Amino acid sequence: MRFGLGSALFNLKEYDEAIPHLQECLKQMPDHSAAWKLLGRCQMASGNDQAAVDVFQRGLEVAKKKSDIQVEREISVFLNKLARKSD
Repeated sequence: MRFGLGSALFNLKEYDEAIPHLQECLKQMPDHSAAWKLLGRCQMASGNDQAAVDVFQRGLEVAKKKSDIQVEREISVFLNKLARKSD
């Protein structure tokens, strides 16, 4: 349910409002790789680049452990964008 709320708020571009729902989702389901990705995207969209990097790095670990290749690829793309932005 929390992931659904976070996702709906993300789609409405209510990034700051989505963050606590996604954080709660991850407290309940820390291996939910898509929630890590979406939380990172919310942080990124809110201008919290360092928080986004931290979230994406954790999400990348989770995705690798789960062999969730698609999420792993997507998170890598976002990490690369953030790295280029900070250069």
